Amino acid sequence: MHTVVERELEIDLVLSPERSIPVPARLAYRTDDPYAVHITFHVGSDSPVSWTFARELLVEGVFRACGRGDVRIWPTKVDTRSVVCLALSSPDGNALLEASAAAVSAWLERTLRVVAPGHEQAWLAIDHALHDLLAPAGSDDQRSRDPWPSDEAPEAGA
Repeated sequence: MHTVVERELEIDLVLSPERSIPVPARLAYRTDDPYAVHITFHVGSDSPVSWTFARELLVEGVFRACGRGDVRIWPTKVDTRSVVCLALSSPDGNALLEASAAAVSAWLERTLRVVAPGHEQAWLAIDHALHDLLAPAGSDDQRSRDPWPSDEAPEAGA
């Protein structure tokens, strides 16, 4: 059984240093994808936008600047509020977003209680998946038959 840790919040899309607009968003963490966090923007709209990146990146970004390329995260203060900034880059454009550091940190703490750092591998169940993949599927399993008969097989009529 897998667990999902979600939180809905408004994240500010920064349009300029003086102007931002709130965007409804959902943070999601799933134990069936234990290394990743998922953020969906425009929740409830006809065109939600989803991003997936390493949970470890978000954990680090709450404390210090991190990330390269498509996802960069850093903590800062806006007026008197502590926020986490997310700079997202894609072929479709760039976005600078600000989220409440307290809200993101509280949600991250919940995910860390569900799957502690360093224990993600245990949730992947790779051994079980490989066993299922490689196990015979029954009497009609084609893999159990030798597709290349041995040269040492007795000849018919011999």
